[in-house]
Amino acid sequence: MDDHSPRDDADAQALAPTSAPRVYETPPKERPITDAEAARAAQLAANEHIKIASGYLRGGLAEGLLKHATGAISEDDGQLVKFHGMYMQDDRDLRPERTKKKLDKAYSFMIRLRIAGGVISPKQWLALDDIAVTYAGSALRATTRQTFQYHGVIKSNLKRTMAAIDAALLDTIAACGDVNRNVMAATNPAQVGAHKAAHTLAKDISDSLLPKTSAWREIWLDGERVVGGEEEAEVEPVYGRTYLPRKFKVVVAVPPSNEVDIFAHDLGFIAILDKKNQVTGWNVTVGGGMGMTHGEPDTFPRTADVMGFVKPEDAIKVAEAVMTVQRDWGNRKNRKNARLKYTIERYGLAAFRAEVETRIGKKLGEPKPFTFTNNGDRFGWTEGDDGRHHLTLYVPSGRIKDYEDGPQFLTGLRKIAEVHEGDFRLTANQNVIIANVPGAKRAEIEALVDQYGITKGAGALRRNSIACVALPTCGLALAESERYLPSLMTELEESLATHGLAEEEITIRSTGCPNGCARPFIAEIGLVGRGPERYHLYLGAAFDGSRLGKLYKEDVAASDIRDTLDPLFADFAKGRKPGEHFGDYLIRAGHVARTINGPDFHDRTGALKPAGHA
Repeated sequence: MDDHSPRDDADAQALAPTSAPRVYETPPKERPITDAEAARAAQLAANEHIKIASGYLRGGLAEGLLKHATGAISEDDGQLVKFHGMYMQDDRDLRPERTKKKLDKAYSFMIRLRIAGGVISPKQWLALDDIAVTYAGSALRATTRQTFQYHGVIKSNLKRTMAAIDAALLDTIAACGDVNRNVMAATNPAQVGAHKAAHTLAKDISDSLLPKTSAWREIWLDGERVVGGEEEAEVEPVYGRTYLPRKFKVVVAVPPSNEVDIFAHDLGFIAILDKKNQVTGWNVTVGGGMGMTHGEPDTFPRTADVMGFVKPEDAIKVAEAVMTVQRDWGNRKNRKNARLKYTIERYGLAAFRAEVETRIGKKLGEPKPFTFTNNGDRFGWTEGDDGRHHLTLYVPSGRIKDYEDGPQFLTGLRKIAEVHEGDFRLTANQNVIIANVPGAKRAEIEALVDQYGITKGAGALRRNSIACVALPTCGLALAESERYLPSLMTELEESLATHGLAEEEITIRSTGCPNGCARPFIAEIGLVGRGPERYHLYLGAAFDGSRLGKLYKEDVAASDIRDTLDPLFADFAKGRKPGEHFGDYLIRAGHVARTINGPDFHDRTGALKPAGHA
């Protein structure tokens, strides 16, 4: 599909006659409030006060680490520590028993790394493996943000863990928090020149938009404080004292693959390639985002707009301009409406683009045509156009560990890292690529993969699946996700097989809550936790990640999901057109309404006609 907007133009035009013209607000002209008294008077969100008082993200973290009576830190520091790449969590499986015994919760920390573009060396892989074995329960997790995170690191081991990460020439700065987070990039190993350009841009954006505070090094590595010792001696030239209103996510895509889900993020760059697969410039997308809140229709996921085209030399300036406009225009009173998607809905894309152009000192070009065909990974071996070889491995939910009587991911990949001469790449779909393997080394790598039972692929449904962590560690989870999705897929695979659809490519994603970390709203089958063993079921998204799904059924019991989908699979098998994807069919056949974009996400929900009528 040649689609320079995530929307379907015909549908947008069909809606136009019945839709009243949008009236947008006038954007603010002032920079964000940084005075504590003024922030209180303006009734800014609590996190704004925490940031203002933090002394550039220091807060009481250094002192809190010395309090050994508890494994926790203070509530305010729990917000600040996110900027350092961490979340405080507890094991919710253990909560009932510990509460019964009047014990403190089993607190620990999730630590997320900053790895722009998801590329690391074999030496770094071995260092991260050692950290996992020593401090994090012998498991690494490849995330949907194309990086690694550790779970279960206790407070007394935080500084040791951070020192080990630093020794590997990596860090966790800005992996979470109200800042630009880990920048994702296409990994396509067949397009070597384009991948290099995408990875370079991701790394340059990551470095350019990195917070400049020295707090991370001071607190975790016992570094020296800035001369003068007070915040007057330190500045954040881009962020200021209050950083951003909410998180900010940047991705770089290389067509025809949309593996990074460009339309699900705040800011994106789509490579425009010449006939030799070299990048001539970038289409810029703005205003995507997945999170929402159940029962609050003024919150919604949104697909990004294609705002314009930039030459390679202007991409970094555009990235900073987009982020600083969001810094100045974003909602700092209500965090639920603070992401860039709401800023654009509030002030309009035209005004936003005009302000970006003012800040970069030139006009953006008009978007160039491009085509996406999917948002999944290529599994198995691929030969790049430079003759080097790349092996994409399927890692269920990104959990790199040794499974009893199953794949030995941790041990096997460690053995591979000991002999690998290229690099490793994480994908946005939680998988791992053993990249840049010389032809002479391919057989050795293949033998190790087979020896340790590492999966080089999976069935069609699993190949296109993502799940967030959810229970037991995520404090926001309402339902299971990572631990539940494999058994559900087994049920659905059986159902698909009975209808002759076993090898049909269908995207399926699951999250334990509506924050949408596994991007479920942009999957053809999206499951979003509502409570223990209950999910909202979303259907009708596009296979290439360009269109949101629609709520098909509320509060579906886990035991009823297969029975709900089975008749739709039957209809699809009978009524689809050649090459038609599941999400597109459900809309064409009238089972579910098409979502044009975020504001109509909550309109015309539910099943439009009974299944079983192909």
